[in-house]
Amino acid sequence: MNHKSPLEQSVRDRLERYFSDLGDAEPHDLLAMVVSCVERPVLQVALEKSQGNQSKAAAMLGVTRSTLRKKLLAHNLQP
Repeated sequence: MNHKSPLEQSVRDRLERYFSDLGDAEPHDLLAMVVSCVERPVLQVALEKSQGNQSKAAAMLGVTRSTLRKKLLAHNLQP
């Protein structure tokens, strides 16, 4: 039996709502949209939990500090 995590189920529920709200419209770039929507709060929480220490946030996220900085810039989260 396949057990989904609460986070996975929440994403699935929100996507079902998104498709319902779209009606007959066709979605475009769905994966990029979801990644962007999820990535921003994940970056924010990692920075909060590391008290703004980018090296610790990067380690928490499993990315390099350089990658973290690029993502922060992309999401307009750079201090």
